[in-house]
Amino acid sequence: MNIGLFTDMYYPRISGVVTSAQILEKQLTQLGHKVYIFTTSDPQAHRFEPRTYRLPSVPLFLAKDTHRMAVYYPPKLFFKIRRLKLDVVHTYTEFSLGFYGKLISQLFHIPMVHTYHTMYEDYLHYIPGGQFIGKKGAQYLSRLFCNGADFVIAPSAATHEYLRGIGVSRPIRTIPTGIDFAPFDPVNFSAREMAKARAEAGLAPSDKVVVVIGRVAREKSIHVLIAMMPKLLLRVPAAKLLIVGDGPARAELEQQAVALGVSHAVRFAGFKPWAEIAKYYQLGHVFATASTSETQGLTYAEAMAARIPVVIKKAPALGGLVKHMETGFIFEHDDEAADIIARVLTDTALARRAALNAYAAVQPLSAEVFGLELEAVYKEIAIREGTK
Repeated sequence: MNIGLFTDMYYPRISGVVTSAQILEKQLTQLGHKVYIFTTSDPQAHRFEPRTYRLPSVPLFLAKDTHRMAVYYPPKLFFKIRRLKLDVVHTYTEFSLGFYGKLISQLFHIPMVHTYHTMYEDYLHYIPGGQFIGKKGAQYLSRLFCNGADFVIAPSAATHEYLRGIGVSRPIRTIPTGIDFAPFDPVNFSAREMAKARAEAGLAPSDKVVVVIGRVAREKSIHVLIAMMPKLLLRVPAAKLLIVGDGPARAELEQQAVALGVSHAVRFAGFKPWAEIAKYYQLGHVFATASTSETQGLTYAEAMAARIPVVIKKAPALGGLVKHMETGFIFEHDDEAADIIARVLTDTALARRAALNAYAAVQPLSAEVFGLELEAVYKEIAIREGTK
C-alpha cells in the first residue's frame, strides 16, 4: 500500500508524536509498504530525506521553540501526491498538516485515518489569557476534526473513552504506540560511555539520579518535581534531579530551583538528539513525571523498556500499564512524590523488582505489533471503501 503520513511534528524535533510517526514509518516499510511523510520545513533537518516532503513553515507563535506551522501548500505538490496514488491518508496532528491531509483525502477521495495524540484542554495556557478558546471550544475542535476522518486511533483506553465522551462518532480503535526495545537495552552502553555521560551531565558516581525526559513545558508539570527536592534531599542527600529536554518553561524552572535553594541538585541537560535519549534513561536510578496531560505516556513505557523503576502521578492515560508497587509507583497528590521517590532510591530490592516487572509488562507494546495493528486498520478501510 501507499500511505501518506501527515504531521506538523517530525524529526529532528523530539516528542511522543515524532517517536510514534518514526516507529510507524519504519514498521510499515519493513512490512513492504511505501510510506510518504508530509511535514513542516525545519532548518535543522537533513537536506535529503527519502519520501519526505517538507512544506514551507514558520515557528508557531505560541510555542516557537518546539512547534512549526506550514504557511504555504505548493500547488505542484498536489500533482505530485496524485501521482503517488496514495491508498490511505494518515494524519497525526490537527493543525496545518492535519488540514492538508484532510484536504488531500477529500480532493482525491482517499480514506483518512487520524491518530489523536494531544489532549488540547491541557494546552490552553499557551493562548494568551485563555480568551480565545476554552475547554468546550477545544473539545468542539477535536470532535470536528476526528469526525472528519474515516477511522480514529486512540493511543490509550482513556483517550478512547474521552473521544466518545466529547461526541466523536467515527470508528475508534485503541492502538498504543509501539516501542523499539533494542535501543533501550542497558547492554548497549559501556561503563566508560556512561561515566562520560554522567560527567557531562554534572553528576557524581555516588549521586542518586531522578531523571525526567521530555519537552520542558508547563503542561509537563516539572515544577512539581523541583518543588519536592527540598524534602527529598532531607531523605536522600545525594539525590539529583536530571531534566533532559528543552522548552519554553526552562528559564522559569531554573529560577524556581534557585528560589528553593536546590539549584545545586537540579541539572538541566538541555536538548539531546534522539539517538542519545536511551543513554539518558540509563543515567537515572528512577524515572519520574508529574504530568497528567499525556494521551499514552510514551516516556513511561520507554523507561520501563530501559529497565529502570518509574514513579508517576496518577493520570487517566495510564491504562493499567503502571500498577502501584508492582510495575512502578504512583502518587496521587504532589506532596507524596518525595516520600515515594525516596523509598525507591533507598530500597534497591524493591526498585529492582518493580523494574523487572515493568519490563515484562511493557512487552506487548512492541513496535512490530504496532505496525501490524495499523496495517490491519488500513486494510480494513480499503476493503470497506472497495465495497461502497
